[in-house]
Amino acid sequence: MKLTFCAPCIFGLEGLCANELKFLGIENVKTENGRVLFDGDFTTLAKANINSRYAERIQILMGEFEATTFDMLFEGVKALNWEDFIGISDAFPVKGGCLSSKLMSVPGCQKIVKKAVADRLSSKYMLSWFEETGAVHQIQFLIRNDRVSVMLDTSGAGLHKRGYRYESNEAPIKETLAAAMAELSGVRASHKVTDPMCGSGTVLIESAMKALKIAPGIKRYFACEKWSCVPSEAFESERELAKSKINTDCSFFAEGFDIDAGALEVAEKNAALAGVGDKIRFEKRDIRDFRLSDGYQTVITNPPYGERLLDVKAAEELYKIMGERFLRQKGKRYTIITPDDDFEKIFGRKADKRRKTYNGTLKCQIYMYYK
Repeated sequence: MKLTFCAPCIFGLEGLCANELKFLGIENVKTENGRVLFDGDFTTLAKANINSRYAERIQILMGEFEATTFDMLFEGVKALNWEDFIGISDAFPVKGGCLSSKLMSVPGCQKIVKKAVADRLSSKYMLSWFEETGAVHQIQFLIRNDRVSVMLDTSGAGLHKRGYRYESNEAPIKETLAAAMAELSGVRASHKVTDPMCGSGTVLIESAMKALKIAPGIKRYFACEKWSCVPSEAFESERELAKSKINTDCSFFAEGFDIDAGALEVAEKNAALAGVGDKIRFEKRDIRDFRLSDGYQTVITNPPYGERLLDVKAAEELYKIMGERFLRQKGKRYTIITPDDDFEKIFGRKADKRRKTYNGTLKCQIYMYYK
C-alpha cells in the first residue's frame, strides 16, 4: 500500500528531519513549516519510527482539503478511506487544533470528525455502533487558514520518549532537541563531547547514541504495531537492521558536570538504560571550575536561564562565566541553547552561526561557535 506520511517536528528542525529521512533512503521527502512529508509503505513506517531522531511522531496523512463550514469538514473527512486502517472493534479517538480559520471551535470540530469517521465505517461494516475496545487509532486534525489536514498517529507516545529516561531533573531538554544540538555540533564517532551543566544527561546521551549509531526507537514499541493492517515483520526486520548498524567499538567519549549530585545520579542511570553508560563519565563540578581538555573537544549545553530555573540576573552571571571559560581555540566547538536575546553580548562574542527553535514553549536560539 502506497502511503503519504507526515512527521511533525520542532520548528527550526525541519531541515534536519528531512535530511535524516533522505539518508534512510525514504522517497519524496518535502519540508513544510513544522513538519516533513514523505512517501512509502509499512516498511517505511517502521523505519521512520525506529530511526528518526528529530521527528516528534510519524503520522499517516489521510487527506487534505478546504473547509469553512462543519458540513464541508464532515464530507471531507467521510470521503477518506478509514476502513483501510481501522478495524471493526478498533478505537478511534480524535484530537486536533485550529489556527486562523473560520472553523475555530476545537471541540466542535472533534465531534464532526468523529461522526464523519463513524459514518464512513458504519456504511462499510454495516454497524450502527462501535464498541472501540481494540487497538487505538488516534486521529489528529489541523485546520490552518481553512486548510484541513487529517492524520492517523502511528507512534503513540511521542518519539522523544526513547525509553531511557529513568527520571529527569526539574527542566529537562527534549530528547529530539538534544539530538538536534548534537547533529548541529557535528558529533561523530571519534569525538569527545562535554556538557558542563548536564542535568539528567540528555544532551550527552543523545550525542553518544548518535555517535554509536544507536537508533532512538530501538528499545520501544509503537501504537501501530497493534494494528491488524500493519505486518509485524515490517518492524521486526527494521529493528534487526537497526541493531546491525550499532557501533560500540569507537573512540567516542563524553563527560558531564553539574552541581546537583541528585541530577548526576539520575544521569548515570539514564545513560546505562540507553546503553551508553560506559561512554560517559559524570562528575560533580561547578561551571566556575570548568577547564578545557587537550585536543579536540565539542561542548554542548543547555544552561539554566531566567524563565526556566534561575532568575535573570543569575542566568546572566552564568553566561559571563561561560564566556570566560569557553575560549576560542583550535579544535574547540561550543553549542549553547538559550531564550535570552542578549546572550551574545553577555557571553562576550557573536556566534558563528545561529538557529531559531523552541525548547518546550520557549522561543530559543541555538548559538554555535566553531571558528
